Amino acid sequence: MMDVQSRKKLVYPVRAPLMEYLRKYNRDLKVLVNYSDLLRFHVSIPLLDKDGKDTLWETVYYDPAHMETLFPALTLIYAIMNTSGDTAFTEHLQVSQIDYCTFGNSKPFRIRILNTLNDNYDYFYVKVSDASRVYGLELEHILSPNRIAYLTDGETLVEEHISGLPGDVFIKNRLNTSKFNQIRICKEFVKFNERCFIRLLGDMRAYNYVVHITPDIEGNQYRIRAIDFDQQSYEGRRQFYLPHFFKDNNQLVSLGIKHMDSRTMRQYQEEERSLINNRIRLVRYRLDDLLACMKDDQISPQRKVDQLAGELATFHQNDVFNRCRNMGELIAEQLKIYA
Repeated sequence: MMDVQSRKKLVYPVRAPLMEYLRKYNRDLKVLVNYSDLLRFHVSIPLLDKDGKDTLWETVYYDPAHMETLFPALTLIYAIMNTSGDTAFTEHLQVSQIDYCTFGNSKPFRIRILNTLNDNYDYFYVKVSDASRVYGLELEHILSPNRIAYLTDGETLVEEHISGLPGDVFIKNRLNTSKFNQIRICKEFVKFNERCFIRLLGDMRAYNYVVHITPDIEGNQYRIRAIDFDQQSYEGRRQFYLPHFFKDNNQLVSLGIKHMDSRTMRQYQEEERSLINNRIRLVRYRLDDLLACMKDDQISPQRKVDQLAGELATFHQNDVFNRCRNMGELIAEQLKIYA
């Protein structure tokens, strides 16, 4: 079982071809607030959870003059992402808290937006734009069952909040359930494992995904959603793209061994492959545009590309992978096999 990636991930800039793609598909928009604007805070204090434990986030505070321009711009960004830019909805919205996380690659700011009419709140994130993450978000949007709202503006990336129970919390507190629910959990984990491998999304340790739980007629339905896309097509180890190899997920693997045989697992894998194949047919031209950008881009050191090419060639018993020059070409060949 694996634990961590080999080294801290490099950040790759969004280059011209990808920027053109983002403009074509309405992902590039002037958002009025840059990541650097949020770095101008004066004070920060550790953010603790309800049990008094450090969350690795810090709540940050700005001087009043900066807040006068910053906060209205942030509520406008929320309106752009959620109400097609209708500013009439911003009158009762306000920024109630901004948190900053230095843990991880993207060092995100989390913006809490409060609806003053009913005290409900929502979040979004502002991060440094990274080509790997943008490719990951876009592949998630067009190939998975999930849709993601995000915008880019130069070196700034804005993402919606993906709600759900963190995977590590889910594993700790929600696996002791009925056999029927456990079987559904196992099924979803197999399908999630397959989705990640087919589109080469790595590092799906338990805290990098969330679980949606939906009550159904009998028991619950489960959906696992990735929330961290920094490791899209970056590492050189094939196993890094298979969540079941991470020790965080050992309990889910054990549950699968308990409730599924190889035939059942293959059935669920084939179901997911069929769904991805159907999505590819629907978004063929958009996917072709995205893959063209990836084939003209570098989002991983060449030694990692060569390592992954060799491991995929061995796994698939197909030498075509050894002729791939970058991660974009590897994904294209991977999709050909599964779709």
